[in-house]
Amino acid sequence: MKTHTLGFPRIGAQRELKFALERHWRGESLPDVLPQVAQDLRARHWLAQRHAGLDVVATGDFALYDTMLDHALMFGAVPARFGFGTGPLDLDQQFALARGNAAHPAMEMTKWFDTNYHYLVPELSEDQAFTLHADAWLDAVREAEHRGLAPKPVLIGPLTFLWLAKVPGLATGADEAAAKLALLPRLLPCYAELLRRLEARAVPWVQIDEPVLALDLPAEWLDALGTAYAAIARPHLKVLLATYFESVASTLPRLAALPVHGLHLDLVRAPAQAQDALRLWPRDRVLSAGIVDGRNVWRTDLRDALDCLAPLREHWGDRLWIAPSCSLLHCPVDLAQEQRIDPQVRSWLAFAVQKLDELGVLKRALLDGPAAEARALADSDAAVAARRAHPVVHQAATRARVASLTLEDASRGTPYAGRRVVQRARLALPAFPTTTIGSFPQTSEIRVARARHRRGELQQDQYETLMRAAIAEAVQEQEALGLDVLVHGEAERNDMVEYFGEQLSGYAFTEHGWVQSYGSRCVKPPIIFGDITRPAPMTVAWTRYAQGLTPRWMKGMLTGPVTMLQWSFVRDDLSREAVALQLALALRDEVVDLEAAGIAVIQIDEPAFREGLPLRRADWPAYLDWAARAFRVCASGVRDDTQVHTHMCYSEFNDILPAIAAMDADVITIETSRSRMELLNGFGDFAYPNEIGPGVYDIHSPRVPRAEEMLALLRKAREVIPDDRLWVNPDCGLKTRGWDETRAALQQMVAAAQTLRQEVSAAA
Repeated sequence: MKTHTLGFPRIGAQRELKFALERHWRGESLPDVLPQVAQDLRARHWLAQRHAGLDVVATGDFALYDTMLDHALMFGAVPARFGFGTGPLDLDQQFALARGNAAHPAMEMTKWFDTNYHYLVPELSEDQAFTLHADAWLDAVREAEHRGLAPKPVLIGPLTFLWLAKVPGLATGADEAAAKLALLPRLLPCYAELLRRLEARAVPWVQIDEPVLALDLPAEWLDALGTAYAAIARPHLKVLLATYFESVASTLPRLAALPVHGLHLDLVRAPAQAQDALRLWPRDRVLSAGIVDGRNVWRTDLRDALDCLAPLREHWGDRLWIAPSCSLLHCPVDLAQEQRIDPQVRSWLAFAVQKLDELGVLKRALLDGPAAEARALADSDAAVAARRAHPVVHQAATRARVASLTLEDASRGTPYAGRRVVQRARLALPAFPTTTIGSFPQTSEIRVARARHRRGELQQDQYETLMRAAIAEAVQEQEALGLDVLVHGEAERNDMVEYFGEQLSGYAFTEHGWVQSYGSRCVKPPIIFGDITRPAPMTVAWTRYAQGLTPRWMKGMLTGPVTMLQWSFVRDDLSREAVALQLALALRDEVVDLEAAGIAVIQIDEPAFREGLPLRRADWPAYLDWAARAFRVCASGVRDDTQVHTHMCYSEFNDILPAIAAMDADVITIETSRSRMELLNGFGDFAYPNEIGPGVYDIHSPRVPRAEEMLALLRKAREVIPDDRLWVNPDCGLKTRGWDETRAALQQMVAAAQTLRQEVSAAA
């Protein structure tokens, strides 16, 4: 019986990869420094796996930017528009694909299934040729072997790679799914050759991830499974087919017919699969039980886990493997670094390193009996009991308020068409109004001040003085640029979720609980452990101050309930719907207070709305109903002449547009620049009824687009959006950018809007 992990966080316990990447991009390190940091991190992560007693270590799960990008490079699928060819690329060329360059926008980026990790979308052509360039991937296998470790290489499977790719330039009405599936015969020889090279090295096992099996795949894609795996199978190399994020019970008979030697199931997100596997997965093959939660920070209830594993152990014997539910990429690295969190809350948690240790406890308890791990089981039982009894976990007033919500509490009352009239009279904005999404550059001065304040080196009044100065600077910059609706820049905010969580009851916070969002971007999700209340206003004073600096309209900026839920580590003892409604009520109080303070435009960001969508379509209606309701609850306490905005980014929206319309925001801003406005087409086909601000430039890339480029995108947007409902804005917030590039890009954006106004006026 083996223990293993499907993958490990790659950023490092101290975010070493993040800082090495950013130094490399700024030209502050020698060319060989970044590869050396990467090699050191891989070694450190393998040693953590060996120290925890894992039988094999995962290789191939490490990437400098993104594993989907690495697979595209490995298969020679380099976007032709960059002109790099299909051979091995140097680091600067690889990062140009991820971040864009002066000539070309970056590859499109979107969410990895229903997580907050973003992957780069491979760009394929209908006549795509694939060639294998696997030296870097195989080097990691050699590194592990040279350290005396047993490697288990990890590959993204051929169906998943193609399903998550895109084929730009297809004829209108063409079936993109069919075009991608048609490329499978061309791609499979690369997989076959790669597995042949592993076999030649006498590597015993390879893990091939096919998370798309958790989706409602078309029948022809499922039919292609048998052909694909028969084409790549090797006689002396065993394949562990890994599925996760949802049940694959309905596909188990088909999977059992594949020439694979093991199957991994996510028994955290879909525990009922264990019973299906007992009936449908062969006893003479390996079953890998994903019993430790790879996506949340709660320590495993070891007693419950053993109860689940016992019948599997009896059925499969030593062919039962134990693992996290999915890659630990989605967890912070090591709880041992956390010294300031409430000790009781800390006792309920497990990060990636601790989850590896839990695997060892479960294995020993199964092999030698529960008495062999009596102390660990007793600690687990005590943590479960203490968490249930904590006074913040159950607050009667909060639950009563949720229970008393009515239909009127989730409705603006007046439809958008009526609100629009009074909002226009009050706001008096020009055609194609310009704005930004919320944040402005978090300069080193702001970050240093926040760190000093956190350490107690700056008194509260000193800190507030510095933040007000930063807000005043952001307002002055926007006035000079000529923006129409301003934001205060969010200088005082560490993170769009953590900032609010710090002011709500029911939340806990870490110092080092970082997880990777994309590239060098890391987030530190707060932890929801109890019922939510808002003890006091959170943003009103800052927003009122900013509005007092300018005669232009100032947006109040909030993070919506679904995003607060999705971008936190969420309690697992209460439904997500109930938690979302608790958050919605807390935010509703803030919205009402902002309006009372004279704020006429309030933005409630929901970038994670699409991300929260269940993977199976049968589960969509229930989620979309409560998610849209939660947004309306927090937005519906204001007058008709208060304009409510929301923002969404990096998602495919076409299949949920009715639910987005049901949110009933007056204005929605969305990311569209990387897709060259493709994402906007669905809004036009659906005839989205309210106002839309499609992003006209990519804030995740350091390049500054010209006004002509943005103007071309706006002209495309006018084909879909009526002129009187079209806003002009960047894709997302500007927190991660520098002031020079921010100023230059916004100058170009305002110029594009002014040119468009002149064109439309002249035509009229």
